Amino acid sequence: MALRLAINGYGRIGRCLLRALHESTHRNDIEIAAINEPADLDSMAYLTRFDSTHGRFPGEVEVDGDRLIVDGAAIAVTHASRPEAVPWDVLGIDILVECSGKYAYRPELERFLAAGCPRLLLSHPGHGAEDLDRTVVYGINQDGLTGAERLVSAASCTTNAIVPVLTLLGQAFGVEHVSMTTLHSAMNDQPLIDGYHHSDLRRTRSAMQALIPVSTGLAKGVERLMPSLAGRVQAKAIRVPVLNVSAIDLTVTLGRDATAEEINARLVDAADGAFAGLIDYTAEPHASIDFNHKPHSAIVDGSQTRVAGPRLANLLVWFDNEWGFANRMLDVAACWQTRWRS
Repeated sequence: MALRLAINGYGRIGRCLLRALHESTHRNDIEIAAINEPADLDSMAYLTRFDSTHGRFPGEVEVDGDRLIVDGAAIAVTHASRPEAVPWDVLGIDILVECSGKYAYRPELERFLAAGCPRLLLSHPGHGAEDLDRTVVYGINQDGLTGAERLVSAASCTTNAIVPVLTLLGQAFGVEHVSMTTLHSAMNDQPLIDGYHHSDLRRTRSAMQALIPVSTGLAKGVERLMPSLAGRVQAKAIRVPVLNVSAIDLTVTLGRDATAEEINARLVDAADGAFAGLIDYTAEPHASIDFNHKPHSAIVDGSQTRVAGPRLANLLVWFDNEWGFANRMLDVAACWQTRWRS
């Protein structure tokens, strides 16, 4: 029986989730049964067909009454602004994927459960580990899922990009300290031109005209997944004026001496072996646009690997912050299903 997903919030990640499923190996095992999105249905259909970042949808998209028809499959659509306003139990779903980003605390999330949603998968971190049953970075800790969970987070796109790389470095060389700067593509909480809309004054500035430092919870997210690094991780983030694809400038103090060649050799082995599908490796002279629509969690640019002194290493990690993350959410959902149905 196919896993029935619903999507709450049909924005960048919600639409990428549907599109990624269409191109994924999970296509025959997962179906999108419902979408809740305040926007009108014609606009939803239009933005499913045409995407400025990922191109035209490679299939048929139509509107039939209050349903979205994607390649012949009907998806029920509602336009509620409150979790309680959707009859989740009547829709017969297995997992609701919360992609609106509006709900992060447990009391807020439990409103979906009270309204008949059996399980909730978040496309963002919860506010504190205590607010969720589990946070999963696929490829790292999905085996901890038991099937009894009802509130699960797939962490963040940046956490999914960096934790596999840090895990690999830890296994190969040991990791003692971490400092990283995320160069993240523009997001829809930024204005195209300066405007009064945010308490963070930097976010009132034009997304397309400047590099803009913003706050980030990446250090906390890494320490949550890798408690051995607690108190030894620092992170900064800068929004950059591109539509998609981000990078992490990663500096680590290793537990033993290593050369750049040794580090890259381990990365190549991991990309072809234990981390295949999660970490990719390249030494080509790439620009960020080359990684658009890349389904991996992280792509390490070996041409940029540096070692300053015997244990201080610097790596450049690319990731498609939309497409890669949407694919990992599908992986988490599929894995979760195997736990409660086993």
